[in-house]
Amino acid sequence: MSKIKTIGVFTSGGDAPGMNACLRAAVRGALKENIEVYGIEHGYQGMIEGKMHKMTWKSVSGIIQQGGTILKTARSERFRTKEGRAIAYSQLGHYGIDALVAIGGDGTFKGALEFSSEFDVPIIGCPGTIDNDIYGTDFTIGYDTAINTAMQAIDKIKDTANAHDRLFFIEVMGRDAGFIALRSGIATGAEAVLIPETSTDVNRLIAKLERLYQVKQRSCIVVVAEGDDTGGAFEIAKQVGNRFDKYDIRISILGHIQRGGSPTCMDRVLASRLGLEAVHGLLKGKRGVMVGKICHKIIYTPLEKAVKHHNEVNPVLVDMIDILS
Repeated sequence: MSKIKTIGVFTSGGDAPGMNACLRAAVRGALKENIEVYGIEHGYQGMIEGKMHKMTWKSVSGIIQQGGTILKTARSERFRTKEGRAIAYSQLGHYGIDALVAIGGDGTFKGALEFSSEFDVPIIGCPGTIDNDIYGTDFTIGYDTAINTAMQAIDKIKDTANAHDRLFFIEVMGRDAGFIALRSGIATGAEAVLIPETSTDVNRLIAKLERLYQVKQRSCIVVVAEGDDTGGAFEIAKQVGNRFDKYDIRISILGHIQRGGSPTCMDRVLASRLGLEAVHGLLKGKRGVMVGKICHKIIYTPLEKAVKHHNEVNPVLVDMIDILS
């Protein structure tokens, strides 16, 4: 067993449904091993400012179903500096914190990697991001909730599209990754899905819309990831509208609705498992790694590898859009 006596837990970067479930598991898992736990508010910024408080079993009662994060989250410019990280390390020492559980995405892990390389603090990361683009896990915490939220919203938009014979361009989150767009597009029967991982051919899209119009399909849904190379839903809708005026075109941006809401059962269970395994990993002497789940097995991936690589979209799913629509 490790000599770790006190663990600090924090959430950082963009919030994701299930972060509270992960926090709950990490806190209760540590307390079960007689390890003290401090919650660090507002991520790395709170670490610098010393915003830390002791967590108890009751501190995390009734939060597993809540979206967001009770510890709050923030992005810290000060932590990007060596001086800021030194202050953060000093604050951890003040509270006697021996190790950290970092719940977040790519930016969180980059910060953790740099911090652990400068100071002797064991850190294990839990992948919390709706984008599902973190290498080393099949699914990230929050992704399942986000795609279900997007699916439900698109279903509702599809009803009004059908009622008015309209072509809707619906933009979902995904600045660098198209996982939300791809799965929600398949699940809602979208006629096209545009994602950052593939180049968008406007001519091909227009040709497809023309074919659909000729067979008297008077309403269509095109799901667009915000990072698509055309520049997002507004830009692609403008290009299509200028060259193909058969449809009445509308645009919907789903935005931050995808980040909120009560996490799904899958996200609650995944988050709970990863939070608990992060604590177990620290007690076994692991450090500088991210805990993930691949093919139902718990895997520890070096943070350096997790931030250098990204999950890739399944080309079979990309092909499914064309086949099924």
